[in-house]
Amino acid sequence: MSNAKGDRRERELVNKLDEAGLAVMRAPASGSATDRELPDVLAGDGDRFYAIEAKSSAGDPIYLAGEEVYALVYFSRNFGAKPRIGVRFDREDWYFFHPDELYQTDGGNYRGKKETALADGTDFPELTGHSERVTLTEAAPGADGETAGESVRQVLEAVARGDLSVEEAVEMV
Repeated sequence: MSNAKGDRRERELVNKLDEAGLAVMRAPASGSATDRELPDVLAGDGDRFYAIEAKSSAGDPIYLAGEEVYALVYFSRNFGAKPRIGVRFDREDWYFFHPDELYQTDGGNYRGKKETALADGTDFPELTGHSERVTLTEAAPGADGETAGESVRQVLEAVARGDLSVEEAVEMV
């Protein structure tokens, strides 16, 4: 991504994290006092703490050099943060991955695709602790005898009442 677009996206992410209640700072590494690679963004709220490498694209896959990912993991481990790759595709929200969740190419680099982000990435509300992903397996019959079908029905009824948005319902089921 171009430097101007990358800087704009990083500032956008910082503002969103701030609005979500996290303490956040952008840590641009260019021209810094150290030769060591630094993450783009640091964010935390006392319960969770992240070192984030932010990438964006118009729709093409996002590639990260292996060294870039290794530096993020190294910094995160030493700093006590969880390493996350934040990806944003045009007309989509931010999605986040642990580096191990990204596809590693034969050359040792990492790739993130839009389809993978939408299907498997951690969305912004989940990253910031404002929602929790529940799989259909987790929504299966519980000790109280409620079935997954009953859970889905309750979610659909909540959408019909206007208690949930369609997007929130999709996340729940």
